[in-house]
Amino acid sequence: MSRIYDMRRKEVINIKDGCRFGFLCDLEIDDNKGEVKSIIVPGPGRIFGAFGQDLEYRIPWEMVCQIGDDIILVNVESKSVLTEC
Repeated sequence: MSRIYDMRRKEVINIKDGCRFGFLCDLEIDDNKGEVKSIIVPGPGRIFGAFGQDLEYRIPWEMVCQIGDDIILVNVESKSVLTEC
């Protein structure tokens, strides 16, 4: 069982193109169902959520393939999950 604190230490990597998104910074949760909707990673040029563009990778939970000891593997089109904060 993982805690959110432990998840933040994991790097998110896209198996489709090998892109290294960065480290998970947040989760989007459906309050009514209690389910994770997506994982959120700061966008390009952002460091700990600051000092960069207002972009983030919002990756749907269904696209998470595997969660390992130190990485999270996802299968997405990189440009399709890059959104404004």
